[in-house]
Amino acid sequence: MLGALTSVAAMTSDLQSRPITWPWLAWTFAALAGFLAPASFMAVTAGSPQATEAGAAAAPLLAIGLMGAGMIGAAAAGRFWIGIVLAVLAGSGLAALALTLGMPSLPHPVFTALAFLVAAVSFAARGALFALSGGAKGWWIAVAVVAGEAAIILTAWKEPGALPDWLLVLLPAQWATMAVGASLTGAGEHIAIATLVALGGTAAATMLVAKLWPRRWTYAVMFTTWIALSALVWHSGYAEQAQGGGVQAAMFEG
Repeated sequence: MLGALTSVAAMTSDLQSRPITWPWLAWTFAALAGFLAPASFMAVTAGSPQATEAGAAAAPLLAIGLMGAGMIGAAAAGRFWIGIVLAVLAGSGLAALALTLGMPSLPHPVFTALAFLVAAVSFAARGALFALSGGAKGWWIAVAVVAGEAAIILTAWKEPGALPDWLLVLLPAQWATMAVGASLTGAGEHIAIATLVALGGTAAATMLVAKLWPRRWTYAVMFTTWIALSALVWHSGYAEQAQGGGVQAAMFEG
């Protein structure tokens, strides 16, 4: 815990030396990926056959919103804390919208808040690292990562079984989807805990890279941590649910 806090302080110190930037295109993408696109998709799919429950579409869209606002926001502003704030605000706004569209009241609000916070920290850490490594163009890296992971997550939700489970288990966006989904449905508690650990561990590894920047060898530590945490999620019960018909579907069964 102390090491993680030290890493946060180091990242904050490095980024604080840079002026906050407000590139209008970057913030347009942050707003689009963080709230507007997930909200629109949520409104359109709320009554569709794919969403037998109003909450069925909520978890992946909430995860995408957290990722889009947190990662792109942190990369655009060059501030770790701005990414966290934007992600939490976007997630809260999308959750409120899901409730108005018919999703039952949150059964585990504390767990939901924890999932939002841990995911926000993880995504904002990656965005802040992009700001360090990519400079003024770092937010473009964030946009590309968000677009890629969002496309995979939406494909997995719309077409269960279309993508291999080994691919999904590698994605932090999928970890966030599963953690948020468990808080909304109460299903998959063991996997949810593992995904929170994975998100937190990824954030810590990312902060370590930022702390030691520009030493590039630390990326090996980050890569190794990512693979190890993906294995943790897989062995926490992901494999069993995947064999039983798809994790995405299982997470939303009442």
